[in-house]
Amino acid sequence: MSFSMMFRDKKFAPLMWTQFFGALNDNILKNALVVLLAFRGIALWGLHAESLVSLATLIFILPFFLFSALAGQIADKVEKSKLIRWIKLAEILIMVVAGFGFYFAHYPILFLALFLMGLHSAFFGPVKYSALPELMPTEKLTSANAYVEVGTFVAILMGTIGGGYLVSFSGGEYYLIAILFINSLIGYFLSRGIHKIKIADPNLVIQLNPIPPVISTIKGSYKNKTVFNSILGISWFWLLGAVVLTLLPIITTQILKGNEHTVTLFLAAFTIGIAVGSIICDRLSFNRIEIGLVPFGSLGMSIFLLDLASVLHGWPSGNHLEVNDFLSSENSFRILIDLFCIAIFGGIFTVPLYTLIQEKSDPKQRSRIIGANNIINSFFMVIGSAVLMWFLQNKMSLPLILALLAFANLVVAMYIYTLVPEFTLRFLAWILTHCLYRLRVQGENHIPKEGPAILVSNHVSYIDWLIIAAGIKRPICFVMYYKFARIPLMRYLIKSAGVIPIAGKSEDPKIFEEAFLKIADNLNQGNLVCIFPEGSLTKDGEIHEFKKGIEHVIAKNPVPVIPMSLTGLWGSVFSHYKLKGASKVPRRIWFPVRLSIGELIEPAQVTASNLELKVRKLYG
Repeated sequence: MSFSMMFRDKKFAPLMWTQFFGALNDNILKNALVVLLAFRGIALWGLHAESLVSLATLIFILPFFLFSALAGQIADKVEKSKLIRWIKLAEILIMVVAGFGFYFAHYPILFLALFLMGLHSAFFGPVKYSALPELMPTEKLTSANAYVEVGTFVAILMGTIGGGYLVSFSGGEYYLIAILFINSLIGYFLSRGIHKIKIADPNLVIQLNPIPPVISTIKGSYKNKTVFNSILGISWFWLLGAVVLTLLPIITTQILKGNEHTVTLFLAAFTIGIAVGSIICDRLSFNRIEIGLVPFGSLGMSIFLLDLASVLHGWPSGNHLEVNDFLSSENSFRILIDLFCIAIFGGIFTVPLYTLIQEKSDPKQRSRIIGANNIINSFFMVIGSAVLMWFLQNKMSLPLILALLAFANLVVAMYIYTLVPEFTLRFLAWILTHCLYRLRVQGENHIPKEGPAILVSNHVSYIDWLIIAAGIKRPICFVMYYKFARIPLMRYLIKSAGVIPIAGKSEDPKIFEEAFLKIADNLNQGNLVCIFPEGSLTKDGEIHEFKKGIEHVIAKNPVPVIPMSLTGLWGSVFSHYKLKGASKVPRRIWFPVRLSIGELIEPAQVTASNLELKVRKLYG
C-alpha cells in the first residue's frame, strides 16, 4: 500500500482519516488542559497543579480500564460502520462540553470532557482495529495497520504541539474551541464513507456491569497463546513508550538544561520515528504478516536506549540552553538520532503484533480481544508510571533508569520469544532471505489461500524449510528426517517449529506411524504440509529419486499436491558441499536463491516419479 492509498482506497481511507481526526482532538484537548494546569498554577479539589496534571492522565486512561470490555462486546454485536458513526456523533457533543469548559475556564467541566473523550477512544479502539481485517485483504493488512499508526502518531504530534500553542496566547481558547468542533464534524462526515461490515456475533448477550466483562475478556484473550503474548508485547511497548515520554521533560530540564521548545523537538523526533518505523515495517513485510521483524524491533530499541543512557551520563553540566544552543552542542544530534531510532524500532516492533492479533483472533470475538488489548495496555502504562515514580523518589539517576529499561526490554523480549518460538523462527527466516541470500519466488499464485495441500520440494540444505517458510505467506508444517533433530541447533528449531519427524518404516515403525497421524491431523485442520520426498539432503547438488512414501501419504490423505524446487542453496555452508582442503566454508554470500512453485496437481494424478519429473522441470 502506498501513500496514495491513504486517499484513494475507498475501504481504507474513510476509516483511517476518521481515526486521524479523533486522535487529533484527543491530544489537542488533553495537552491544552495540561498546559493550562501547569502554567497557570491551577489548584482544584485541594490539589496543586503537578497533582492535577497526573490526575488528568489518570482520568483519560480510566475509561480504557472500565469500558474497553463493554466496547468490545458492543463492537462484536453491532454493525461496525453504524457504531462508528454513533461514536463520532458523541464526539461532537463532547466537543461542545469542552468548548463550554474552555470558554468559561471551568476546569471541572474540562476534566469531564477529558473523561468523555477517553471514553470515546475506549469505544473507538476495538471497532477500529476489528474493522480493518473485514475491510482489507490479508496481504494488505500489515500496510493498513502501518498507515493507521502513521496517522495516529502524526495526529498525536500535531495535537500535542497545537493544544499547547493555542492556549499559550490571549484569545487562543476561541481558536481552540473552533478547531475541536470542526475536527469532530469532519470526523463524523468521514465516518459516513466507511463501508458496511458484517456483524460478528449478533446473538451476543451484552453484560452492562463493567467488571465481569473485563475479567472474561482477558480470560478469552488468554485462550490463544499467540494472541495473548502479542498483547503482552504491545503492552510492554506502551509501558516503555510512556516511561520514555514521561522522562523527556525531566531529562531536558535536569540534564540538558533545555526548555519547553527542546521537549517539543524531542517529542517530534520520537513521534515521527514511530511513523517512519511503521512505514519501514510495511516495506520490509512484502505484503505479508512478517512477525520475524518483531525481534529486530525489540533489539533495536534496547541498543538505542543504551546509547541514549550513555550520552546522557557523560553530558556536561551547564546553564539553561535554547533550542539553537542545544543543537550546536556536542552529541546533541546523537540524542535526537537515539530518540528517533528508538521510535523507529518501536514501530517495527508493534505493527506486526497488531496485525497478528487481528489475523489470529476469532472474527466473532475480535473486537473483545482488541478490548482486552486496550485494558492490558492501560494497566501496563499505569504500572510503568508507578515504577518510574518510585525510581525518581529514590533519586535514581536518569541514565541508569534508561539503561535498566533497555535491559528489561531485552529480558521481556526473550521471554515472549521463548513462549512463542514462531517469532524467533520467522526472524531467522527473514535474516536468511534478506541478509545472507536474495530470495526470489516464482509461481506464488499457485499456493491456495486456504484449505489443505501438500508441498513437495527437492532437498538441498539444512535450511530449506526456513527458506520455504519465508517464501510462502501461509503457515506450513514441515516433515523432516528424524535424525535432523539430533543436531544441537536444529533440535531446538525443529522442536519449536512443530516439525513432524519421520523415519523409514523398517528403520523406526513407531516414528513412521506417528508421522502419518500428525500429517493427517494437520491436513484435516486445513493446513499446508511440506515433504521432502528424496528423504535426505543431496550430496552432489542433484535431485535424486523421490521415495514412494509420498504416494502412501496421498493415498491416506487425498489432497492436492504442489511441486516446488529450490535453486541457489547448493554450495552454501548449510549444504553438503565441501571445498577442497576446507570443510564447510561458505562459497556464496548474498547469493540469489529461487523458490519455483508449480501448478497444483490433483491427488489422483500423483505418483513419486511424476512429482520428481515436475520438480526437475521447475529446477531447470
